[in-house]
Amino acid sequence: MIIARNLSKRYVTAHGAGRWVIDDVSFTIPPRLSVGLVGSNGAGKSTLLRILAGVDKPTRGEVERRCRVSWPLGFGGGLQGTLTARQNAKFVCRIHGHEDDIPERMARIEEFAALGKAFDEPIRTYSSGMAARLRFAISLAFDFDVYISDEATSAGDAAFRKRAADEFRRRANEASVIMVSHDPGTLRKFCTAGMFLSNGKAHWFDDLEDALKAYKESTEQ
Repeated sequence: MIIARNLSKRYVTAHGAGRWVIDDVSFTIPPRLSVGLVGSNGAGKSTLLRILAGVDKPTRGEVERRCRVSWPLGFGGGLQGTLTARQNAKFVCRIHGHEDDIPERMARIEEFAALGKAFDEPIRTYSSGMAARLRFAISLAFDFDVYISDEATSAGDAAFRKRAADEFRRRANEASVIMVSHDPGTLRKFCTAGMFLSNGKAHWFDDLEDALKAYKESTEQ
């Protein structure tokens, strides 16, 4: 279960505090329920995902996580460009408390990323597609109760996207998902409930189709 209480978020720029991207939002996501987030560009979908995952903090309010929540799949924060993929992956395993089974997890990451010899080269030398494959492989090396996805399965080349989608679907069958995607078909594959974000507010719908309808109607006004 994830409980969000009075979440608000705005970013401070050189011009001062910006608008409230998220404005006093509260909701509860029950266990084993997958939720799709919809809304226009800039509505705060990715910001909310990062806050729920714990990689960003709200300006006000709090998130209570009564389960194991992933970081956003494919999230590249914390990876060091001067280190190799292997070195980065080992570091992530250690900080998440998996010192005892690093070889097993490293094997999973190396196999899924399919980078060949580049796995032992600095990631600053990688193409964007190679980096995406590494980030996604690291994300899937750990087991969570809730997986956070922000268009994650759209990264990489066509073959990798299929592998990523298949693996993500397998994980989603065993856990739950909070997902952002601009493709309604993708949301329908994974999610049953929905949240429509607009003007800093989050509107909860028990049925994803109702959330998609609310978003569509907002674009037609």
